[in-house]
Amino acid sequence: MLAVFGHTNPDTDAITSALVYARLLSRQGGEARAYRLGELNFETPFVLRGAGVEAPELLPELEAGAEVALVDHNESAQSVPNLSELRVTRVVDHHKLGDLTTAQPPYLRFEPVGSTATILLKLHREAGLTVERTDARLMLSAILSDTLHFRSPTTTPDDRAAVEFLAPVAQIGDVEAYALAMFAAKSDLGDTPADTLLRMDYKLFPFGDPAQPQTLQQWGIGVIETTNPAYVLGRSAELLGAMDRARAEDGLNGVLLSVVDILNETNKTLVLSATEEKVLREAFGVEPREGLADLGRRISRKKQIVPTLEAYFTPSA
Repeated sequence: MLAVFGHTNPDTDAITSALVYARLLSRQGGEARAYRLGELNFETPFVLRGAGVEAPELLPELEAGAEVALVDHNESAQSVPNLSELRVTRVVDHHKLGDLTTAQPPYLRFEPVGSTATILLKLHREAGLTVERTDARLMLSAILSDTLHFRSPTTTPDDRAAVEFLAPVAQIGDVEAYALAMFAAKSDLGDTPADTLLRMDYKLFPFGDPAQPQTLQQWGIGVIETTNPAYVLGRSAELLGAMDRARAEDGLNGVLLSVVDILNETNKTLVLSATEEKVLREAFGVEPREGLADLGRRISRKKQIVPTLEAYFTPSA
């Protein structure tokens, strides 16, 4: 049985892509099952309930050599701890190439689109398979989530075309209203502990030049996308404490947490210490004030935050 899973601290795309890809492989004659690598955020249960689908089980410990398929990630820091011991046979992803290595040639499908689900729709069409209503709803939800309903700069014409195709199949007549309902569910944070808020959409990234070990750094970068940024920023002291604990627990050089206002498309990033303040000032050209940095319309971690940090931490030739 092929285990299919997305990244740790899974978002809607990671969960739904695992479900859809496992089903696609099964429809093509394989044996595949979707799993997850962590707890769901607040948006994903809303999506799954609407689709009438149960959340995937947590991935059990896999023996060395077990066959797996990765969706929505390909970097070891964002995957299972023993990834190097597993046999990765398939990867479907929309992120940059990471440090993944394999002993045997895997099937790879990478495209610079806004969501893994956009690629999965293409795989359905290329296989000559109809898209069933449940899968259409899951893929549509993932695209709307990852692109913030086309607000993110990661959005491509392929994502827009995919939503146009999927909406009637999913029987969602008002896509905008559905997207706003998703974002409302994501923003219903209640009294969620600060440590949980930080890690709901949190990834580890290595920076620096591997050829120059003295330049290597490991950073944690979290994002809270919300329609109510005032609530999140009102808990800044708690979140900074969670960031400090994460830096110590994960052995990191620094931690950033961006609070993204979905509707106004702005980014206010919490500044933990002088280390993060220096990096934000020099890399992004902003002046942090009172523990907060205004990153303007830089709302995409994948396209606007991480590439800027990579360029900053990699010495020029």
